[in-house]
Amino acid sequence: MRRRALSTATAVAVLAGSAALGVAGSGTAVADSAKALGVKSVGDMAVDGVHKRIYLSDPQSDAIVVTDYAGAQLRRITGLDGVRGLALSADSSRLYAAVTDTDTIAEIDTAAGTTVGSYALGGADAPLDLAVAGDVLWFSYGPSGDGALGSLDTTQPTPEPALGQKGSYTFYGAPVIAVSPDGKELAAGDPNTSGGVAAVYDLSGTTATERVVKGLEGASFHRQLAFSPDGTELFVAGGSGSAPSAYATTDLSPVRTYPAGGFGSAVAVSPSGNVAEGSSPSYDSTVHVYRPGGTTAIRSYALGHTSTISSGDDTLVPGAVAWTPDGSLLFAVSDNYEGAFRLHTYTDPNRTAPTLTVNAPSTATRATSLTATGKISSVVPFTAPVQLTVTRSDLETPSGKVVKTVTTKADGTYSFTDTPPAGGKVTYKVSYAGDADHAPVSKSDAVEVSRNSTTLTLNKNKNVYEYGSDVTFTAHLGTTYKNRKVDIYANPYGSDRPNKLVKSGTVNSSGNLSVTLDLTRDVTLSAVFAGDARYKPKTVTNTVYTRARSSVTPSNHYKTGTIGSHKYYWFHKSSTIYVTTSMNYYTGRQFRLDLQVYAGGAWRSGGSEYFNLGTAGTTKVNMGAVGASGYKFRVRAVYVNGSSGDNVNTTKYSSWKYLYSTN
Repeated sequence: MRRRALSTATAVAVLAGSAALGVAGSGTAVADSAKALGVKSVGDMAVDGVHKRIYLSDPQSDAIVVTDYAGAQLRRITGLDGVRGLALSADSSRLYAAVTDTDTIAEIDTAAGTTVGSYALGGADAPLDLAVAGDVLWFSYGPSGDGALGSLDTTQPTPEPALGQKGSYTFYGAPVIAVSPDGKELAAGDPNTSGGVAAVYDLSGTTATERVVKGLEGASFHRQLAFSPDGTELFVAGGSGSAPSAYATTDLSPVRTYPAGGFGSAVAVSPSGNVAEGSSPSYDSTVHVYRPGGTTAIRSYALGHTSTISSGDDTLVPGAVAWTPDGSLLFAVSDNYEGAFRLHTYTDPNRTAPTLTVNAPSTATRATSLTATGKISSVVPFTAPVQLTVTRSDLETPSGKVVKTVTTKADGTYSFTDTPPAGGKVTYKVSYAGDADHAPVSKSDAVEVSRNSTTLTLNKNKNVYEYGSDVTFTAHLGTTYKNRKVDIYANPYGSDRPNKLVKSGTVNSSGNLSVTLDLTRDVTLSAVFAGDARYKPKTVTNTVYTRARSSVTPSNHYKTGTIGSHKYYWFHKSSTIYVTTSMNYYTGRQFRLDLQVYAGGAWRSGGSEYFNLGTAGTTKVNMGAVGASGYKFRVRAVYVNGSSGDNVNTTKYSSWKYLYSTN
């Protein structure tokens, strides 16, 4: 218990002319996704359509990481020093991995995720890229200045590598390679020269016969190659400012160049012939999808920005674009400035995303017709007018109701009329279901529809009550449509107590809803009507004041007795007088003690002083001994709103307690 002193002896001195005491104040469809991979590097990727797995080589960690199609890691295959290129067998039962640092190719059982074989390449250094043609595994190898091709017949009990198959051109290091879908052609591109040399070979068993070798116009520093489904075109992604391009496989003459903006990093072709290519400048890292023979992207996917230390976009990892074998999904791998890699999964890459607009008026009158307009367009043109579905969502049908089917004009524009039966926010969603060439799309626009106003009242505003009073408050709701519910909230003063719902219910037949509260603080009361389809929401707010609880009790007296009409506490003039104040506690609260002395036939001020209130709600104050007999005093405890350290209660004066000093 904290003790302070307000001296009665000083009060006597005040009457003799001494200075008086001063007062001391003291808040349906699977979506495209991007998943963090948790790898240190990505050298190559292969997509397993049988087990629905993705294999990613991580040469810095000497491991292959296996994920599902969403990028969630399933297992790690370790002990593969500097692993780079990957290729799957035709039935996806085996994964082959170029283990660059040990000059071997590892064979992995995809079902078990374990290494079941390792092929030494007989002097072929640093295998880089792999491709499968039937039962033959092709690989590129070689140090800088001496790149070549090799093959392994995987049907043999002990496959022997056929090396040195490079034709008339010596690659400046191991080339990137690709095999045509029918397994009859192989292409190789030089990743290390600005000349952009590529070659096409005819395959027969484990032998590659050079058909054409040429420096490609518009492509250099090759990153990835891919054949068209019929093998007549070769797609090349080249770095160092080169845009991805297509070339005839007969003579490597240019067929088309894709407007990717340069720095082509990856290219892959689906079974239907759709071309996915990616560019990697940090200012425009994007994956684009094109129709066979087209150069206008039907899909474009930005790789985003995840770096916390660089303003540049995430970049596409060279060679890291791949389709599922059925061509239904597309994957890409990006990394950012901090070396954080993500797998991007694109769920509907073969259909273009149409552009759809809907424009409804911003406001409207309930039960009155309104008109909305819009347009649908696409980079892949619609061959006929399309049907759009209009769904209206409002307060009465929040989950939506189909209200119209509208057919576009030849130019893709449309309009519709509707008469909204409900007021408030009304949303019109226009949807296109999609077709073989176009993905589904929907757009919405909202209209604020007029509603009537109702009356809402809450009684006893600004009334003042004593601490602990039980008071009944009544909210009254006027005319509404369907909703007759009212919520009543009480928000006590003070930061330690939140706004609280104290009553919620349907008003009675008179429109009233009541709640009884035990008042211990000033409180803001709110009655809330949420509104309905024809009447606006409404809130009314009252403030009700509650006095603090305050009392004072003297102690160390030797008796009590009546003088006049008041009960007095009798103290010997040499005895210490104590008074204990009791008050409802609040953090940092103080109370004021007022002392008065009876002199000259009237009560006169003996001083006032503030004291800290104890956390238990009581404080005992030592007022000292009077030192003289025959004096009458009185004392009270006061909570002063604002001056007592807070404004949680309304000012409260305790009753006076009377003191008398004797010999």
